[in-house]
Amino acid sequence: MEHATPLIAMIVAGLGLAFVLGALAARLRMSPIVGYLLAGIAVGPFTPGFVADQKLANELAEIGVILLMFGVGMHFSLRDLLSVRAIALPGAVVQIAVATALGVLLASTLGWGAGAGIIFGLSLSVASTVVLLRALEERALVTSERGRIAVGWLIVEDIAMVLALVLLPALAGWLGSDGSGPAPGAGDLAIAVLATLAKVAGFMALVLVVGRRTIPWLLHAVAPHRELFRLAVLAIALGVAFGSAKLFGVSFALGAFFAGMVLSESELSHRAAEETLPLREAFAVLFFVSVGMLFDPGVVLREPLALAGALFIVLVGKSIAAFLIVLLFRHPAGVGMTIAASLAQIGEFSFILAGLGVSLGLLPETGRDIVLATAIISIVLNPLAFGVSRRLEPHIEAAQRRFRGAPPARAAGPDPGGHVVVIGFGRVGTLVAAALAGKGVPFVVVENDADRVAELKEKGYAFVEGNSASRSVLEQAGIRRAAELLVAIPNAFEGGRAARHAKEANAGIRVVARAHTDAEVAHLERLGADVVIMGERQIALEMIAASGVTSRPGSS
Repeated sequence: MEHATPLIAMIVAGLGLAFVLGALAARLRMSPIVGYLLAGIAVGPFTPGFVADQKLANELAEIGVILLMFGVGMHFSLRDLLSVRAIALPGAVVQIAVATALGVLLASTLGWGAGAGIIFGLSLSVASTVVLLRALEERALVTSERGRIAVGWLIVEDIAMVLALVLLPALAGWLGSDGSGPAPGAGDLAIAVLATLAKVAGFMALVLVVGRRTIPWLLHAVAPHRELFRLAVLAIALGVAFGSAKLFGVSFALGAFFAGMVLSESELSHRAAEETLPLREAFAVLFFVSVGMLFDPGVVLREPLALAGALFIVLVGKSIAAFLIVLLFRHPAGVGMTIAASLAQIGEFSFILAGLGVSLGLLPETGRDIVLATAIISIVLNPLAFGVSRRLEPHIEAAQRRFRGAPPARAAGPDPGGHVVVIGFGRVGTLVAAALAGKGVPFVVVENDADRVAELKEKGYAFVEGNSASRSVLEQAGIRRAAELLVAIPNAFEGGRAARHAKEANAGIRVVARAHTDAEVAHLERLGADVVIMGERQIALEMIAASGVTSRPGSS
């Protein structure tokens, strides 16, 4: 007897192909995301062979977005959000306005109406949550100043898109290209706007006031039971996201983000983040697969000029706008380059807006196909945008300093353009980090202890949470671009693996490690450490120097 199992078939085909093509992409030194998107195209309706269930794929992808935003919220407190409001709020609003205006202009050249142009422009203006956070995490930028600005910018964009999704049905008659629909009056429009704002404000107040008391209390109650704790974290993330969407009309992503942000104030936040990581990664892959399933490769041949115009708006137009906005707020050009690269793509909200436009009869189906194609191509090209940004950053910052009449910048670390990666934030690592911070040397700390991570967060140091023996963790810390690796942990086995991975990724990096025995010294040097400091030996030398033994008569 044959069973109808579309969900199982979707998961097996999606994850299986994503693994094969993602591994192939990584082998070719491309982002695995490219492989995930190709997997979606392969199981989509526009290519021969097996066709997965698109509706199921979208719902699985939504779970991925919820878990991802919940995790980000746990590393992004309300204080972080408010600290960047001065630039994130006006910056996101102006950038959305610029991109929407460019979209309206392109739509008019294609013969579409004003309503189609507005929806098309809005779809091109909002970046993908998943892609943005993946890019920041890979570069260890989530907790940095530029990372906080990018995430805050994205939250403002999400709120703006929630307002757009609520208001568009009410404005459909007025935006209709033929003008035949009933246009709402000014009073109706004002009521719709105020009602939407009241819903969003009510949701935020409920989560931040009530949730701040109940969510940490609930997790503390089940903390001794690992299975129940993990289940509680998932129930909170999914439950708050679903409830916020149904009761207040905000997006799943926004609801999950605020739930995670409330939980970030609890000492259990890092444990909760660790518990949700495997599911978050798996469902994020399914998100990219679902995006690939939407892509019709034929649109590239049918609408090449329109597609080129849309890509120009996403990759160039709104990126330049974001860069100039950051400069106007007198931030360094490097911050502007990172924000510009982060936003040079579109994703999940773009699909929702385009789909709504088609269902309202405002946007032609060709417009939706162009939006989807633009999303696929911009996501694929986003790593290239970061690469170009990184190469141009020192030149643009030098030009910015010359324009302001400032003297040329001096290298902050031992290698111009490099930073220091510090392994461990214990007794030794704390002193090392404080010294680096005092000298203005840029550094990133790698730590996996929850209490120490909380201390890093409190001090405002850049950090990556994880085990330093992992290649991926070191990659997040930017080991390929680092000047030095300081292994401040007493574990020679883990330190040795970190030293080896660092040398494999960056042959020019200088590795300094600590040891307790001669055998550990030999082990670390064999695995690539350039300098190994043995604690007992240094203590002995310091004691001899302090005692004045060498200065006594008869000593040599």
